[in-house]
Amino acid sequence: MKDEILAHLHDILQAGRAIKEFIARRTFEEYASDELFRSAVERKFEVMGEAINRIKRDEPELLSQLRNYRDIISFRNILVHGYDAIDDRIVWGVIEEDLDSLIEDVNRLLQQKK
Repeated sequence: MKDEILAHLHDILQAGRAIKEFIARRTFEEYASDELFRSAVERKFEVMGEAINRIKRDEPELLSQLRNYRDIISFRNILVHGYDAIDDRIVWGVIEEDLDSLIEDVNRLLQQKK
């Protein structure tokens, strides 16, 4: 695996872990009412989506091992381009329902490549 692909995987993992740290012991209500908190979480999702986009460009066959990678890229595009239509409940739902599986998939890929 190319070094840049490994770097992208590490970026995804680091951003995912940061989101987990940001939300620890926090509620949706706190998220919805705190612009700084929302901005930090959204930025990390943007990083994750962009890193997956770059993997798609350079090593697309690897993406079959990331669940819902198309949805992650689409989510990133909504955050970046549809900033005025972001629903905080959807972002929080992605955190609760999808983030752990992405982190798990990336960890598995990194372990395979050692």
